[in-house]
Amino acid sequence: MKYRIERDFLGKVRVPANAYYGVETERAKENYQISGIMVPIPFIKNYAIIKKCAAIANMKIGKLDERRCTAIVRACDEVIKGRFDDQFVIDVYQSGAGTSVNMNVNEVVANRAIELLGGKKGDYKIVHPNDHVNMSQSTNDTYPAAMHLSVYSALRKELIPALGHLHSALLKKSAEFSKIVKIGRTHLQDAVPITLGQEFSGYASSLLRETKHIEEISEQLLYLPLGGTAVGTGIEASRKYSKEVINEIAKCTRVKYKSSKNFFDIQQNQNEEQWISSSLKDLAISLNKLGNDIRLMASGPVAGFSDILLPPPQPGSSIMPGKVNPSMPEMLNMVCFQIIGSDSVISNAAQSGQLELNVYMPLIMYNLLNSISILSKAVATFTDKCVLGIKANTKRIKANLDKDISVATALATYIGYSRAAEIAKKAKKESKSVKEVCMEMKLFDKKKLDKILDPRRLTKMS
Repeated sequence: MKYRIERDFLGKVRVPANAYYGVETERAKENYQISGIMVPIPFIKNYAIIKKCAAIANMKIGKLDERRCTAIVRACDEVIKGRFDDQFVIDVYQSGAGTSVNMNVNEVVANRAIELLGGKKGDYKIVHPNDHVNMSQSTNDTYPAAMHLSVYSALRKELIPALGHLHSALLKKSAEFSKIVKIGRTHLQDAVPITLGQEFSGYASSLLRETKHIEEISEQLLYLPLGGTAVGTGIEASRKYSKEVINEIAKCTRVKYKSSKNFFDIQQNQNEEQWISSSLKDLAISLNKLGNDIRLMASGPVAGFSDILLPPPQPGSSIMPGKVNPSMPEMLNMVCFQIIGSDSVISNAAQSGQLELNVYMPLIMYNLLNSISILSKAVATFTDKCVLGIKANTKRIKANLDKDISVATALATYIGYSRAAEIAKKAKKESKSVKEVCMEMKLFDKKKLDKILDPRRLTKMS
């Protein structure tokens, strides 16, 4: 491999001749061979948006010449389009605060801009990673800003649409199953009747509530600390720059980003990321419950509930022919466990910031974006390959409902709780229906008894 020699204040470093990154990236690449998991490319692309808008802002206020600005903007556009994805080589477990990531972006943009201006990689007199690409910036204000852009975009473009798709599917099933009366269950024991549609309406309502909560909290991500630079004081930047760069980002992303009211706060704390993570955990808890319920209702087909039938995505056993498992709900469960675990990581990282900076932003960023990504895909897959194909097992539901002794609850209004309990006990002991026992005891005439014990009537609020 051919190399070029680059220098920093620590000394000389050999950098691959064809690499667009430079000395600081090469040092980090060698220092942090930890997981093999690279910084997510969507985050890099949002970082490039900030670099692009910063160059334009610096040119507008007279700090950066038009020639360099044009080259930096073109280089950033190429990064955003994915041309240099393989040049972002920093492990997610790295130096604190994300300095290595910021410099990786700065160096790639600088070296591409140098080429566009007719120079060779590494000739930083033409475009310098720090002096020009990083002008008016610090890792400490650009990294949290890039997190806000990345998380907001992922939520709005991936997760929230996926949740909307699942919500629509659950509502569709609720309407489809609205007339199917089944045994309700509490404590995993038989309870008074409910419609299958009512059950699914509960799932839909829970999902909608969680989605609205995420939407509301995500609005806090619209505030960016750009212009705060190292510690929030704005050293090496100006108020004009801060205003211009926010305006450019809003124009570029078509999202109404605003300047943070207090740079010190947003650079010291990752509250917004923690709130988003907590809301994802809450969503995961609700989705996990949904997955568990679907698995229970589909259990069997002989020895379980078997209220519903799931579409068979794949064979379920390597040894038992014909066995089909609830694969999609199981997948959803696993993702939900991961989201809950990631929230614990993010909580620990968020509370560990010190003084003017939280150095654990790279860990927060990776876990949060990973949570949004896998949850978005899991929800979409669960919707398409499970929920939309669910069918009611009406034969099994009716057979179970005919044996339901909990309908004795409806008798309490007429004969009291204690006597109704005796009837339920007798029905269970003699393997008879509640209606049969009542008829034998001649408590009501058949017409009135049919009305009192009508399962459909018992599913409606009085």
